[in-house]
Amino acid sequence: MQYDAKNTEQYLEMLEDDWRKEKLLVIRQMILSYAPELEASIRYKMLNFGKDEHYIFALNAQKHYLSLYVGTINKIENAETLLTGYNYGKGCIRVKKKINLEETGLQDFIHKTIDMWRAGEDTDC
Repeated sequence: MQYDAKNTEQYLEMLEDDWRKEKLLVIRQMILSYAPELEASIRYKMLNFGKDEHYIFALNAQKHYLSLYVGTINKIENAETLLTGYNYGKGCIRVKKKINLEETGLQDFIHKTIDMWRAGEDTDC
């Protein structure tokens, strides 16, 4: 889904109050609590997290799942294990309703991606 939001606050207000918003807020917190230096903004009608025009993550509520866009899935050590239970492709992790975020390795995946970025490693697609 696309949201014509001008800023992150407006984007969050536009989301329906359902499981997608709840999970989106948890993932957003996973990102920002580990990397408070990242800035949240709206790009391509979704939430983006990055700094100085270099974006690490994009997050968007779709009709039946959440999309966490990253450029690093195949670059993260043990990504297959960390993302067990998720449907994912080259650069998109799809978070469905039945996923219990706290029982998965998504937070570790996010941390490893941020650590790569902080070390100056390539986190792009």
